[in-house]
Amino acid sequence: MARSTADLLAIVERIHAKNASLVILSMGGQSLDTSNPTSKMMLTMLAAVAECERDLMLERQREGIAVAKSNCKYQGRPPIANEQRDAILTMLNNSMSLTETARRLGISRATVYRIKRDWYHGFL
Repeated sequence: MARSTADLLAIVERIHAKNASLVILSMGGQSLDTSNPTSKMMLTMLAAVAECERDLMLERQREGIAVAKSNCKYQGRPPIANEQRDAILTMLNNSMSLTETARRLGISRATVYRIKRDWYHGFL
């Protein structure tokens, strides 16, 4: 519902500004109604715990990537369209639309746009 505790509280305030309240029903038999101060406090605490867990997970992920890089095990995701670059440029040079090119090659339109942009700006 929100990316951070502050974001969640801002959403709750926008709901309250419309003379409504947020009611969360899936709390293990309990419900939280943000019109109630105790429920609002519980929601804030749960959001803070969730944000902390997310931060810890990201920290562990960064540490794992750093260890993998130091052991030359982490290369990142291989570029999807590198092997299809020539086919993409050929299709575009033959006046095929970007959407059709992406559909025929089974790749995203964003990838086709990026290849076209890189070629146009001389990065390829």
